[in-house]
Amino acid sequence: MSTIPVEEAFQTLEVMEGSFLKWKIFSIKERIEVLKDVKEKLLSDTKKYAEAITADMNKPITQSIAEVKKCAYLCDYYIENAEAFLEPQTVKTKWKESFVTFEPLGVLLGVMPWNFPFWQVFRFVVPNLLSGNTFVVKHASNVPKSALLLEEIFDSKKIDFPVYKNLFLKSDLIKEVIAHPVIKAVSLTGSENTGRSVAEAAGKHLKKCVLELGGSNGYIVCKDANLDLAVTTAVNARMQNAGQSCIAAKRFIIHTSVAESFIAKYKEKIEALKTGDKFDSSTEIGEMAREDLAKELEIQVQKSIEAGAKLICGGKRNGAFYAPTILSDVTEDMPVFKEETFGPVASIITFDDFDEAIAISNRSSFGLGVSVFSTNTELIKSKVPFFEEGAVFINEMVISDPNMPFGGIKNSGYGRELSHFALYEFTNIKSVVIQ
Repeated sequence: MSTIPVEEAFQTLEVMEGSFLKWKIFSIKERIEVLKDVKEKLLSDTKKYAEAITADMNKPITQSIAEVKKCAYLCDYYIENAEAFLEPQTVKTKWKESFVTFEPLGVLLGVMPWNFPFWQVFRFVVPNLLSGNTFVVKHASNVPKSALLLEEIFDSKKIDFPVYKNLFLKSDLIKEVIAHPVIKAVSLTGSENTGRSVAEAAGKHLKKCVLELGGSNGYIVCKDANLDLAVTTAVNARMQNAGQSCIAAKRFIIHTSVAESFIAKYKEKIEALKTGDKFDSSTEIGEMAREDLAKELEIQVQKSIEAGAKLICGGKRNGAFYAPTILSDVTEDMPVFKEETFGPVASIITFDDFDEAIAISNRSSFGLGVSVFSTNTELIKSKVPFFEEGAVFINEMVISDPNMPFGGIKNSGYGRELSHFALYEFTNIKSVVIQ
């Protein structure tokens, strides 16, 4: 896909500002009707959209289908709830009448990643669309088919103006777009370094941004855990999308008494994952999105082995395919602990005391989420405040779900997507008082 000059991008911004002036006066009910049209497109052409995702970044077709269906599920959530969430909220005060309204900011810029090329865009766009904003999106350069189809999906027959446009720009021009007066705010899902650059540009121009960056999620298995559940869940938690997920479990923090058994069971399950044609519905794990990404992962693993990590299985690369891998005896000075490993590599660290497990989990520059497996859920609930994370999932893998706010702390970014919180991130929360 060829890129456009920044002057052409600026012309698109002017078009989208014109769209915003029309869109913002639509009622919430009218906006919901447009979203219903979007949802129907997803469900009527699920296979087409899934095949585009798979072609773009090698995701097994069954996982791509699931991604498209999850986007429709997201639409359902906001179709059912957005009107109530966006109603003016009455506040009891000393005045005769007082309430709060939620008004759109204008044209928003989205800088989106390749690993979930539909889902990431939908979770940004849908709530903010219903809030009354319009969008320009700079999608990842390696998912052009997905980017084109997304613009097509949001081009609803129920309105005669666009609410969503792609910007096929070089990455080094993003700062110029952020600086443009039409852009009122920016949302980025991507790497830590890109997040710093976008935040700097947004801050310079006093524009709000939401950053959903990397993660190195802990996955704690206590001595009293249901081990079969922990192992089975761990397969999907680390290996789905070939491990290319910010919220994937990456550092497996296992109680010493069950570590040997966990590793044996886990090794058996991940080695049984079926590889093959990415368009074959029986394929469970495929290539990574690009060969250079697999090479980066290979380097992280090799350096960790050289530093003393023990290779339990995997550790081999064939082009863009990286074999599901387990490393034990991992320590905090190794790349697979310190850095985000964006691929199918599980790092095993052991602990003897639960407070030690919390400390190990927290010793990361990231803070997106943690999973804890234990039958003593009341104890784990009492320890939730001690986790430096945006989410704590007990006896479950960390996932993003429309019902719950999503985002992190520390180097995982700031701001929240999903749930009712997402509807307010890019609005003017306005106080109104009448006496």
